[in-house]
Amino acid sequence: MNGDLLLVILIIIGLVGRSHIITTAACILLAVKLIGLDRYLPAMERRGLELGLLFLTMGVLVPFASERISFKDIISVFTTWPGIIALTGGALATYMNGKGLELLKVDPQLIVGLVIGSIFGIVFMRGIPVGPLMAAGITAFLLKLAYFVADKIR
Repeated sequence: MNGDLLLVILIIIGLVGRSHIITTAACILLAVKLIGLDRYLPAMERRGLELGLLFLTMGVLVPFASERISFKDIISVFTTWPGIIALTGGALATYMNGKGLELLKVDPQLIVGLVIGSIFGIVFMRGIPVGPLMAAGITAFLLKLAYFVADKIR
């Protein structure tokens, strides 16, 4: 399928699904292609995730910069159940990201499924794309679970 046509389809899906992120991203990529700047697509692919994560991280850190989070709030992370669970969740998420990176190194063609699954999640489940590594980490976990269950069934 032609890349331009696929981007137009994604724009339509984004509009129908009311996903401004998919619609805007597909429009920008289509514009880049149509005005002849597609030589920058590999750089956008390589650095786009880093830039997106940079802005996401900056958005998450704004409460620190604006001093809406106090030292007392930071201490409560280590002394309350919700704080300890949040620390555990953050550690588990980064561990799974690492497993996702390992999976993508071994089986890079899975990125197609991750991208299509992410688009599905954005459009139909109102999800937020935070990166293919977490999707790959969850996929690695689900694959291990599926292999474990399959071995038990045999």
